Amino acid sequence: MPDWYDTDASNYEICSFLGHSMTNIATVYIAKHIPSRTLVTLKKCYVEKLTREEIKLVQDEIILMRQLNHRNILPCLASFVTGNEIVSVLPLMGYGSCNDILMRHFPTGIPEAAIACILKAVIHALSYLHSKAIIHRAIRASHILIAADGHICLSGLRYSCLIVEGGRWQRKVHSFPSTTAANLNWLSPELLEQNLEGYNEKSDVYSLGVTACELANGIVPYFDTPTTLMLAEKVRGNCPHLIDQTTYICGDEGSGDDECLRVMAERKFTDSFHDLVESCLERDVTHRPTSSQLLLHPFLKSCHHSSLPDLIIPAAPFTAFTLPDNKEDLESIMASERMAWLELEPVSWDF
Repeated sequence: MPDWYDTDASNYEICSFLGHSMTNIATVYIAKHIPSRTLVTLKKCYVEKLTREEIKLVQDEIILMRQLNHRNILPCLASFVTGNEIVSVLPLMGYGSCNDILMRHFPTGIPEAAIACILKAVIHALSYLHSKAIIHRAIRASHILIAADGHICLSGLRYSCLIVEGGRWQRKVHSFPSTTAANLNWLSPELLEQNLEGYNEKSDVYSLGVTACELANGIVPYFDTPTTLMLAEKVRGNCPHLIDQTTYICGDEGSGDDECLRVMAERKFTDSFHDLVESCLERDVTHRPTSSQLLLHPFLKSCHHSSLPDLIIPAAPFTAFTLPDNKEDLESIMASERMAWLELEPVSWDF
């Protein structure tokens, strides 16, 4: 992959439709950068379809992505405006998101060894963000992307906020993200309470614990729980847990499929995995570890991202030879721009 990508729209040839962002702000394509002959991802936002608040979110996210530099943060390779579109050029993450992998291949959860690799990369990304006074506020499986070689990047930065105000580091933040409806299940109780106590970067650590349960159990925590009840449960200190033979209760959350429930009831996660999740989901923020402290946890000691592709078989990445075959649909999309009404099978990259 070259070190630079230009801002000439004619140098990008769209090859395939990939999906919509989960909030329908953007449409995502796989494209070929003609000068370098490499595949990239184009995220197109149609200005006419966005509110002023959404336009600002898109602009702020692009600026932030261009400012950050970490191997586990999804970079913005280039950005430009063409016609009524704001276009971001992003790396092609061949496996898509962890949510895609769960939905397509692992209904009862991703293997524990793979989760260790994924969480280690995400924690490195969080440690970097927190050192820059940034709270992510949207850690979830659909924001964790995996490249064809197993490299892992964190996305979803449009929901983030700064801890610094007026040049001074604030101990607590009180702002509540106005576009956070899609992320409520993953947010920490102190963020959801919206009280004078506020929250800090450790709210991301709580979200990481919820995401670990999502990856391990194959289901979104609180997926069938009313929002008010979910908030009450979190405030009381009740939280998701890893479902295995040590925690499984007949009627525990799951897909309802007998085979899936049997797998959950018979498997056994390691004690170190349980300990990591319980530490992240600690209700008392003062006892919850920081992202930097989590990097020292025993659960993360034996993983390396290069082994990840072998650990998530039968999942396979997109390559130049295995792009989604939806050219007819792509032509219809490009012609009509009424993308939400087409019955496709998009992936759920929530960039």
